Amino acid sequence: MSTEWHFPFMILASLVVFWLMAWVILPREAFRARQRQIGLLALVVVVLGMLFGKYGATLGLPWWVYYPIPMLITVLLPPLVWQLDKRRTAAYLALSFLSAPVIHVLFSFFLGWTEYMPFWEIPSLSSYLA
Repeated sequence: MSTEWHFPFMILASLVVFWLMAWVILPREAFRARQRQIGLLALVVVVLGMLFGKYGATLGLPWWVYYPIPMLITVLLPPLVWQLDKRRTAAYLALSFLSAPVIHVLFSFFLGWTEYMPFWEIPSLSSYLA
């Protein structure tokens, strides 16, 4: 059975998580004032990053191209664009490194969708109930 339709939902979940990270990291007034910038940054970091990762792997690019480039964009671009101080940068980095595994665990455990981070096997809830 095709799982291609999972990918848009994974992008949407990642967009929500990115938006929540911006809400947590940025001062309230900056978050309210930068909605458009946050949205554009989310498109680059999340959507283009995930598309590059997925189709880079599908097209046979080496892992050291399709994995680190989106990761570096995710790690470097928001703190630079948002001009974060050291404390907020550290908080952003911690959240950005935690977000993908948390999303993967949720998709894998509750829905049995393992393709977000296919190299990390998480048993699904249904496997425990069967």
